[in-house]
Formats: sequence, C-alpha cells, structure tokens
Amino acid sequence: MALVEIPDKNYFTISEVSRITGIKPYVLRYWESEFKLLVPARRDSGQRKYQRKDIELVLRIKELLYNNKFTIAGAKRYLLDEAKKGPKQLKMEFAEDSAAIDLLKLLKKELAEIAKLLK
Repeated sequence: MALVEIPDKNYFTISEVSRITGIKPYVLRYWESEFKLLVPARRDSGQRKYQRKDIELVLRIKELLYNNKFTIAGAKRYLLDEAKKGPKQLKMEFAEDSAAIDLLKLLKKELAEIAKLLK
C-alpha cells in the first residue's frame, strides 16, 4: 500500500478524510456503523470530526478489505483481535524470546560495569 500523507492538523471533515483516503463519504459512514473501533467525535452541529487515529484506522480497514481481500466480518474480527492483543500481549511475546532476554541480561551487566567505573 502506498504511503498516505496526512496533513498536520487536529480534526478533519468527512470530505477531507474522503480525499485523503480515497474512500467515498457514504462508505466511511457505513464503516462507522460496521466497525465499532471507528467512532469519530461530533461537533455540536453533529458534523463528524475525524482525528489522525481515525484516518489511520480507515486506511487500515481499506488495506484489509481492498488489498488483503478480507470480508467485513473478517476485518472486524482481525481488528478486534489486534486491539485486544495490545501492548500487554506484545510484552509477553517479547518475554518469551530467549535470545532477547539473553541480550538484555548482557546489556544490564555491561551497564552495571560502566556505572561502577564512573563511581
């Protein structure tokens, strides 16, 4: 997938998001009803105000549906599993990597020796 340049601002209208992502506004509204993770804030007038994280999620959904050929249900499951996995699961996966643990132990030992020399 080509990298998409997201302008440096806080909030975007649905038409701006449509232009940035290449997804029609009616599709964005449909995705909001299907993907519970996609919930743009609303102005007092009711107009949607998307944030950068919302645009990144739209691009992720677009990649799953159009490039990876997921179904809507499959993309929902995938994104929910990914969200549940979160940083806690990543820490567990890292902890299970014995090579990384050995490297960290060696690094800790070297840092302790350097600290000792500096005293």
